[in-house]
Amino acid sequence: MKAFIKTTYGGPEILQLQEVEKPQGKAGHLLVRVMANSANPADWHIIRGKPLFARLSTGLFKPKHKVAGADFAGVVETVGADVSQFKAGDRVFGEMLLGGAFAEYAVVPSSACAKIPEGSSFEEMAAVPIAGVTALQALIENGQLQDGESILINGASGGVGHFAIQIAKAYGGRVTGVCSEKNVDFVQSLGADRVIAYDRENIHTHQGKYDLVIDTHGNLNFSDFVRMGRRGVITGFTTIGHMLSVILARSFSKYSLKQFTAHANTKDFETLAALIRDGSIKVHLEKVYPYTEIPSAISYIEAMHTRGKVAMVWEK
Repeated sequence: MKAFIKTTYGGPEILQLQEVEKPQGKAGHLLVRVMANSANPADWHIIRGKPLFARLSTGLFKPKHKVAGADFAGVVETVGADVSQFKAGDRVFGEMLLGGAFAEYAVVPSSACAKIPEGSSFEEMAAVPIAGVTALQALIENGQLQDGESILINGASGGVGHFAIQIAKAYGGRVTGVCSEKNVDFVQSLGADRVIAYDRENIHTHQGKYDLVIDTHGNLNFSDFVRMGRRGVITGFTTIGHMLSVILARSFSKYSLKQFTAHANTKDFETLAALIRDGSIKVHLEKVYPYTEIPSAISYIEAMHTRGKVAMVWEK
């Protein structure tokens, strides 16, 4: 089968499309024929091996997992022993955070998959796993969002942000989105009640008050959270130094600020699928690449100006 391989750390250019042995199914797992992927910041961090402490799980001097890629959607080929909720032929989406998804076939834990809702395409659902579950867990599990609360979402036009707006509205939130002026109309179209263009108003001096502040971009200072929100959640970071400075300031304060890495699980994927099925969430794909251009797709999102998500499609 074809797969994108990484044997060293570096930029997207180090990915090589090669013929490799098709993986074998195993207990508790699904063998999935991959139909589409999406690109995430997690992909470029893992490919580059940065931040360096992440190499404790991905490989200290060279990658442990040769096949790159996390998000996927596809069709179940076979199910392993101890799997009862899926069968061959099911259309599924899911996540392999440490890699293995940028390939024609992938062996995936059944606990990190869910069925694709009727009417949704493979490329749409491939865009959901990391970004969608991060947004959901930021708002509900970590942010403890309650019906009627006000939420500020920084980075509202990106992959996580565009899901977070729609999920927050589905759960009864009043949403203010922060984005560039060119994306104001897009963020409004997602359901935001108010939009702040950061290139017209300095978010670091903004005086608004919110029940919850979600930072998907990762450039808010600790003082920004305290000034604007009753509580806060961080889902991303611009630099490791900035993230550490925020976490250090939090350690000397009683302010409720959560920082987390999303965990893939069927229950949350099913929640997202239900929200997509009933129209509460619409996946916005800014670009769709052929699988041969997966490195280009990763380079594109690395600029961090993506509106919604970027998907990559395998031959059908």
